[in-house]
Amino acid sequence: MFFIDTIEVEGLGNRSYLAGGGRTAVAVDPPRDIERVVAAAARRGVRITHVVETHVHNDYVTGGLDLARISGAEYLVPAAARVSFARTPVRDGDTRAIDEGLVLRAMATPGHTPHHTSYVLEEQGEAVVAFTGGSLLIGTVGRPDLVEPRLTEALARAQQASAHRLAAELPDETEVLPTHGFGSFCSSSQAEGDASTIGKEKAANEALTRDVDAFVRDLLASLEDVPAYYAHMGPTNAAGPRPVDLTAPPVADAAEIAARLAAGEWVVDLRNRIAFAQGHVAGSFNFEGDGKIATYLAWMIPWGKPVTLLANSPEQLAKAQRELVQVGIDRPAAASVGELTSWLPDGQAARAFPRATFADLAAGFPRVDRVLLDVRRDSERATGWIEGSVHIPIHQLHQRLGEVPAGEVWVHCAGGMRAAIAASLLDAVGREVVAVDDSFDAVPEAGLPFVRG
Repeated sequence: MFFIDTIEVEGLGNRSYLAGGGRTAVAVDPPRDIERVVAAAARRGVRITHVVETHVHNDYVTGGLDLARISGAEYLVPAAARVSFARTPVRDGDTRAIDEGLVLRAMATPGHTPHHTSYVLEEQGEAVVAFTGGSLLIGTVGRPDLVEPRLTEALARAQQASAHRLAAELPDETEVLPTHGFGSFCSSSQAEGDASTIGKEKAANEALTRDVDAFVRDLLASLEDVPAYYAHMGPTNAAGPRPVDLTAPPVADAAEIAARLAAGEWVVDLRNRIAFAQGHVAGSFNFEGDGKIATYLAWMIPWGKPVTLLANSPEQLAKAQRELVQVGIDRPAAASVGELTSWLPDGQAARAFPRATFADLAAGFPRVDRVLLDVRRDSERATGWIEGSVHIPIHQLHQRLGEVPAGEVWVHCAGGMRAAIAASLLDAVGREVVAVDDSFDAVPEAGLPFVRG
């Protein structure tokens, strides 16, 4: 009898897996904070004998090398992946015994990357699970444009062929367990549901239901912007990430916070957006600790820029650190845990800005002295927008602040989190701003003029 434990990396929309039997196990695409995998193995009472990577990841820093080092496990990486560390190169058809009656078989599935490899877990010779990484996802596939622009179309075609290979060679009841697709920007679109089988994918996945030309055309047309930090993930993983350090950063008092702001460093307030709007340190940015801090902070901060974290509690700070190491922001320059008053130098007042709903916006709309800024992604904007709104996606705003027209800026997204980030960026440069903290679904009911995409 085998088991499979799922390790969620929620902020990035990824999953890692621990699979095994009564004594030993394999870790698949482990996250940077490997202690969660180690803890899962301890709960099961098994030893990790193998660590496998489906590909050199572009969206997060792997914990695979470190996990293999501390566990003494064999580290399996696709043979064609160009890496700078010692590992066991894996080729199509290679197998490893995982536990009594359990065998892991490598299956070449290029497309997400040229070297991408899936792993099929076989029990007593029968395929029971496919760890598909960034190949066949739930209802979609991994995006093929993260390696090199000139390879994108060829990889899209390879992605479709790999999906068909998995569907042709594996039984319909084989469980599909991908790494990407649960919010990850490595997915070409978002997964529908969180569990699937080869049979279900045959019926619903467009890679398996459409001809290759139509599939590739629409796949390439649907691709969104690539998060800026992805450019650093592949090289970091190929070089071999160093062990992670999650110890508490140096403590910053009010004077040091002010000095770091004056030096042009980023000071990030992790509190919820309501508390931030009510009062914050002038010049600080609001990336909620319970939001997608790893994705959006790593996407927007100039790479290598020192960052200081302000948190309500040690737990909030530790959670943010754990998420940030996943994307290579290894050590905050400093941090402070406490209340707003402890972050303000003597004599300095807190900054604040109002929050509003779409119904509030509709009152007196439009006004010549008011700017409506939409910070949703291009794909969201394409479905419809408020007439007269200015569009700058959130991940571009910090570089395009000068393009926001004069006037009081009312900023919105789809739900409020990104609007809060945008409002903090605008507030930091002295703009009058109102954060629309509301669901975009409320726009028609509010009576705002809506343009359908």
